[in-house]
Amino acid sequence: MSQQSRTYPALAGKDAAALNRALSSGDVTVFVDGTALRLPPAARDAVLDLLGRLAAGSAVSFVEAVQPDTGGTDEPRAHNPLLTTSQAAAAAGISHTYLRNLTDAGVIPVEYRGTHRRIRMSDVEAWLQSQREARAAKTAAQGGDGTSGGTDT
Repeated sequence: MSQQSRTYPALAGKDAAALNRALSSGDVTVFVDGTALRLPPAARDAVLDLLGRLAAGSAVSFVEAVQPDTGGTDEPRAHNPLLTTSQAAAAAGISHTYLRNLTDAGVIPVEYRGTHRRIRMSDVEAWLQSQREARAAKTAAQGGDGTSGGTDT
């Protein structure tokens, strides 16, 4: 299992000072896609720690810590990103219009961020697997070897 880390450089003097002033006000609000979000205490503490370090002029590195129980999967959530409809369509090898039709029909689950559709990579992969299985079942029902069943001349 590999760990991924990211390092962010220290903020420049003016940016660090502005962030430090903002943090000292004590009123910290997080906005995600234009929506105010109340973070759980552990997430709030982590974000404030990060911002405090950047405000102090320090570079910051992150290393993902994998929890022992990952909900039955071996993959961290970072390996199951949310994709735009265009990205998901490209991954599936279909048009984005056809993909939108599949999400409208409920064939592929979709999440909304505001008015924008987002699709998990695992849902695209599950749909592709179902398509492969359906194709294999159809082939097996038609004789299994992929030939037309005719005779050679």
